[in-house]
Amino acid sequence: MEEYAVISDIHGNLEALDAVLADISAKDSEAGIKRKLLCLGDVVGYGPNPNECIAAVKNKKHVLECVAGNHDWAVLGLTGITYFSEYARQVIRWTGEVLSDANRAVLETFPLVKLMEKEGLFLVHGSPYEPQKWHYLLYFSDAEINFENFKGWICLIGHSHLPFVMERSPSGGLTASKTGTELTTGCRYIINPGSVGQPRDGDPRASYLLLNGSRAEIVRVQYDFSETQRKMRAAGLPPPFVERLQRGL
Repeated sequence: MEEYAVISDIHGNLEALDAVLADISAKDSEAGIKRKLLCLGDVVGYGPNPNECIAAVKNKKHVLECVAGNHDWAVLGLTGITYFSEYARQVIRWTGEVLSDANRAVLETFPLVKLMEKEGLFLVHGSPYEPQKWHYLLYFSDAEINFENFKGWICLIGHSHLPFVMERSPSGGLTASKTGTELTTGCRYIINPGSVGQPRDGDPRASYLLLNGSRAEIVRVQYDFSETQRKMRAAGLPPPFVERLQRGL
């Protein structure tokens, strides 16, 4: 397997995305490699810079794949918004108003799932079981169902904004880590890199994943969330979404 950096749930937070991309570039330079970037969706939603974040993902030359998230589809009108909170619906409507036609067209190119067969990687935003229904995958009971619903060695998911690595042994036993693990031949994995732009595990730092054939590692990066908050206030976005950035909730 090649070297990958995996990001998810950017949610229009350009400061967080820039910090993560800079951290990846610095680590690439230090190691003398060029990681390929995988994105697990929700490039937009919640944050004040949807156009800039789409452009950054699109224009990053080593982006290999990007799948669609529920906020991406909601902005495009491809999934209903009634199950979103009222505040989230407000931001979805706002994002739809400010999104450029060119960037809307970019969102439309993101598939719902992507199987990278040669690498043994399966990419999806919510879960491999009924991906269009945006189920959350949080517990071992969720994992039991989903390990039966993807092909390959590793399933990469986002959606919950909670970083973890779930490992299933050949005998069916499940273990989990919040920071990363050595990858074992014969085991299978479901991995969530956490959220770049909206962490929800009590740590406000941006989160992403470094992945190769031997290890999966969750990485945290400081960024200037106060600047993101300033932009959100200026755009009139819901105050609860502004305030929770500093708490990582």
